[in-house]
Amino acid sequence: MSNEHADDSNPDGNLGGLLIYGAYGYTGRLIAERAAANGGHPVLAGRDKTKVEALGKRLEMPTRAFPLDRPGELDAGLKDVDVVLHCAGPFSRTAEPMAAACLRTGTHYLDITGEISVFETMKTHDAAAKQAGVMLMPGTGFDVVPTDCLASYLSAQLPDATHLVLAFAGSTKASHGTAMTAIENIGAGGAARKDGKIISVPAAWKVREIDFDGKQRVCATIPWGDISTAFHSTAIPNIEVFMAVPPGLLRFMKASRWLGGLLGTGPVQRFLKSRIPEGGPDQHARETGQTRLWGEVSNAAGETVSAHMKTPESYQLTAITALMIAERVLAGDAPVGFQTPAKAYGADLVLEVEGVTRR
Repeated sequence: MSNEHADDSNPDGNLGGLLIYGAYGYTGRLIAERAAANGGHPVLAGRDKTKVEALGKRLEMPTRAFPLDRPGELDAGLKDVDVVLHCAGPFSRTAEPMAAACLRTGTHYLDITGEISVFETMKTHDAAAKQAGVMLMPGTGFDVVPTDCLASYLSAQLPDATHLVLAFAGSTKASHGTAMTAIENIGAGGAARKDGKIISVPAAWKVREIDFDGKQRVCATIPWGDISTAFHSTAIPNIEVFMAVPPGLLRFMKASRWLGGLLGTGPVQRFLKSRIPEGGPDQHARETGQTRLWGEVSNAAGETVSAHMKTPESYQLTAITALMIAERVLAGDAPVGFQTPAKAYGADLVLEVEGVTRR
C-alpha cells in the first residue's frame, strides 16, 4: 500500500499525521507542493498507485494508494493518520465514503468542496462526529473560507439580519475538476435559501450589477456552498450568492433552464466533459490573480451593512487556507462535530492570509 522512499509516520516532520487524498489532482497537487515548499511531509494518497508514487517521489513524501469503495482498504489507508484533507472530487460521490471512514477510525475530516449537497450531508453526521471525537469540516478552500468569513463578519455587524447576499468576481478559469463538477450539475438549476430552507431556483435566477471596488460587474445567482454554510455560521434565514459572469456564460446559464434534461444525458455529458482541458490556471495566473468579494446583510427594519474583501487567486487561496486549517487541527485546535470555517475559527480567519483585505 505504501512506497518505500519515505517513512509514513514522519514523527518529527511538519504536517506529520496529515494525509492528502487526491493529491495528484490539480488542486491536491497545489496543496502538496505548497506543503513541500514549507518543509512539510504529509502522506500523499489516491486511487492511482502510479500517479501518487510519482508525485511522492518528486516531492520526497510518503505515499499510499487505496480506493474509496472498499471500506477495509480505506480504513487501513487511514492507519496512524490524524487528519484527512480530501481533495478528490466530484465530492458528491467521494466525500461520503471518506467521511464515513474517518468516523470509523477517529480521524478528523477536511475537504475542499463547494457542493451544497456535501455540506448538508456532513451536517447530518454532526452527532456521530461528536461521539467519535472528530471534526468534519468540508469547504476549507476558496469554497468557502473567504465567503464564510465575510458572512460571519457581516452578521456580527447587524445581529438581527434576515437577509444575506454574497458575490465574488474571479480572475482565472476553473480547473479540470471544478469544470467536471459543474458539467455534472449543469441541468440542476440554481439554489437559494428562503426562510431557513434551501430551495431550487432556475439557473441565473437573479441577475444584477455589483460594484467590486469601483468596477461594475454583471452577476448571476449560482448554487454556491454558502447557501448551506452561511446559514450554519450565521443563522441568517435568507441567502443568495452571485458570481460575475461574462455575457456568453450568462446566456448559456439561462438556456440551461430549458435544456436541462438534454444536458444531463449521457452522450451530452460525455461530449461536454471531453472538451474540458486538463489542469487549471498556470503559476503566473495563480500568483498574480485576485478575487474580489462583496457581501451585504439587511434586517426587517431596512438597515443594511456591506463589506468588500480582496483575496489571492482562488486556487492559490485554497492551497493556503486548506493547509492553514489542517495545521490548526493537527495542533489540537479542532472543535468536534460538523463545522464551518468561520464557526470554528472566527470571521477573521481569512485575514491571516497574506494579501487578504476587508473593508
